[in-house]
Amino acid sequence: MRRKFVTNLILLLFLNLLVKPFWIFGIDRTVQNLVGDESYGLYFALFNFSMILNMLLDVGITSYNNRNIARHNYLLPKHLGNIVGLKLVLALVYAAFSLTIAAVIGYDKIQFHLLFFLIFNQFLISFTLYLRSNISALHLFRTDSLISVLDRTLMIIICSVLLFTDVLGGRFNIQWFVYAQTIGYALTTFVTFLVVLHKAGKIKVRFDLKFFVVFLRKSYPYALLFLLMALYNRIDSVMLERLLPGKVGHEQAGIYAQAFRLLDAVSMFGVLFAGLLLPIFSKMIKQNEPVGQMVKLSYTLLIVPAIIIAVSSVYYDQEIMSLLYKSNTAYSSDLLGILMIGFIGIANTYIFGTLLTANGSLKQLNLMAFVGMLLNVTLNLILIPRFQAYGSAYASLSTQLFTGGAQLILALSVFKLKHGISYVFRLLVFTGVVIVLAGITHNMVNWVYGYFLMIAGSLIFAFLIRLISIKDMYKIILYE
Repeated sequence: MRRKFVTNLILLLFLNLLVKPFWIFGIDRTVQNLVGDESYGLYFALFNFSMILNMLLDVGITSYNNRNIARHNYLLPKHLGNIVGLKLVLALVYAAFSLTIAAVIGYDKIQFHLLFFLIFNQFLISFTLYLRSNISALHLFRTDSLISVLDRTLMIIICSVLLFTDVLGGRFNIQWFVYAQTIGYALTTFVTFLVVLHKAGKIKVRFDLKFFVVFLRKSYPYALLFLLMALYNRIDSVMLERLLPGKVGHEQAGIYAQAFRLLDAVSMFGVLFAGLLLPIFSKMIKQNEPVGQMVKLSYTLLIVPAIIIAVSSVYYDQEIMSLLYKSNTAYSSDLLGILMIGFIGIANTYIFGTLLTANGSLKQLNLMAFVGMLLNVTLNLILIPRFQAYGSAYASLSTQLFTGGAQLILALSVFKLKHGISYVFRLLVFTGVVIVLAGITHNMVNWVYGYFLMIAGSLIFAFLIRLISIKDMYKIILYE
């Protein structure tokens, strides 16, 4: 099981490192530089608004289905037709609810136009993720890895044509960006559906109310969890745009987006870990296999780069933001350092939250997420009017560290995992050395050389103190 995890993780990371950074920094960043912080900030706030409410599209179906099909493969043909019908019904509920809330909080005609396409995009994303949950639950990780980058690959091609040619004969605008995403997501959904259909055989879409009720009763705790987590992860920019007046709110959301984009980029790899680990943890727990070694392996592989990224983002914040953006970089660089420290908490969530989800510990997770949501919203309400985007950054940092720490403690308690004093000590020593290396290399004449020297030195030290062991990795990959 560990061998399968590591080998497929390598493939997944390779494909995503090949495609998604180019999307984030080559396309998404270019769009913001081209259309400006105010226009992009409007889009960013609307995008996060659609993300928060997309729980209504899924109501926990994807996570429950991944866990359930991983344990009982034979249920795929039986459930597929019913769940496709359920997803279509939920799409209508999601669209109606989202547009109603948008009207209540005062979105104008332009915002409604963009929001309509963003709502449709969220349906396509959610439907694809559900279909992929069947693929990963069947442990077809290579197929899932290829599909995971298909949407971004298509969007890179479409946006590159729009950005770097004059094929449409006009100046690129934020609407084109949204339309390009719609095309990419639609094609990916179609391809993924064909793959799942091939594995399941014939499908007949059903609207079985009895099945819907039974299934939703089982999945709603997952839905509540993802709603609460979406609120404390995505509400910052929405509150910035709504709480601050007019163009100030749009611009502050755009500046916040500059720093948040990098947090989103590195968090993407945590999502990949979680996607692989959920069916693996589910199967191990079902078969009463000990999970301690898998937890330690996956946590180490994520927390080591998380610490390096967090520390480097504090020391090299101005250099990174000046390289990527044209405006407001002095402001957004401060936000970067604050947000990236929170990535350490996010790393805990992707490992220990996934473990608890696989175990079905939804009551504890929902309580944790509810407290996290209250903390985040309260801090935003207090800090945004006074500190604007800085307020949102500190609210995010506080929330991520709290929720990540809470899930770590919960997992240790539920699974009786050994604390490993030696391991914790090495992790603390590693963090201290990374900070020292960052302080030394930051003073180099060429900051790029200093940055990569700090990363290389940190990784070498991780191997020297056996946080990461080449021998153990070799054994896992070659044997089992």
